[in-house]
Amino acid sequence: MTTSESLPNQLLVAEVESPPLTLANLTWRRFRRHKMAIFGGVVLILLTLYSFGGALFFTEKYSNFTDTKLRLQAPSAAHPFGTDTVGRDILARTVYGGQISILIGITAASMEVLIGIVIGAVAGYFGGKIDSILMRFTEAMLNMPQLLLLIVMSKFFSGQVPNINVFGRVLSGSVIVIIFIIGLTSWPYLARIVRAEFLSIKEREFVLAARATGTPAWEIIFKHILPNSIAPIVVSATLGVAGAISLEAYVSFLGMGVRAPTATWGNMLENAYRYIETAYWLWLFPGLLIVLITLSINFLGDGLRDALDPRSRTV
Repeated sequence: MTTSESLPNQLLVAEVESPPLTLANLTWRRFRRHKMAIFGGVVLILLTLYSFGGALFFTEKYSNFTDTKLRLQAPSAAHPFGTDTVGRDILARTVYGGQISILIGITAASMEVLIGIVIGAVAGYFGGKIDSILMRFTEAMLNMPQLLLLIVMSKFFSGQVPNINVFGRVLSGSVIVIIFIIGLTSWPYLARIVRAEFLSIKEREFVLAARATGTPAWEIIFKHILPNSIAPIVVSATLGVAGAISLEAYVSFLGMGVRAPTATWGNMLENAYRYIETAYWLWLFPGLLIVLITLSINFLGDGLRDALDPRSRTV
């Protein structure tokens, strides 16, 4: 047998003898094919390092230090991102503002996922009247204008919650209000997704077998069905982070979001519209950071959706 003829046989033997791919290996193979998701992941890591690593170079006191003699200075060597209307360094404020924007996004999305999973799982698994009641409540929440509700509730509650101290940082009480309002109004879409997954999976053989052996309902829900529904939940969670950051930016731009002394990328844009032509740096840098983190999370979510799809083809 010639070398060229034996090569296919050698490759076949090597393929047969190679160990089977784990779920993590298959997921990584699918994910790395998604170039924009890789790009989004890298950008997200860099933005996180920028926000949290920047605290090693700038203090929070410096980011909040005002000097009206330095107001509205253009980007320079001393202030690479320029200064704002009261002379604060915009670069330092984007560092600490990024920490709060990311914190709001992750915490609000976690609350959204927790509520959405519980309501969707209970409705999808038990069905009947429980499903009907929970889904009518979910549809009622879907019909509420989220942005309007966020503005009204933020305006009403923000002044009633005192400032809090977290790891030595003084945070405006409005941060807690924004997190709770976004988390409590964003779960209906995920709940419907989880319900649909549970309705499909609960009729499969392994679930029927678990029921037949007397497995408790909570164990079937959390140990058998939920792990098989994880793909859409992970994707929804990543997109929920981007959505929460965008929502915070909306209400902060309108002056009804996170209050001083806490900085976020959103509330840095609050008065920037007055200086669109005369002081572009007021809106350019925080706006660019919001766009980058939102796009990177969306790209990452798209990649995770394809990677976690069991029907996706691997390389």
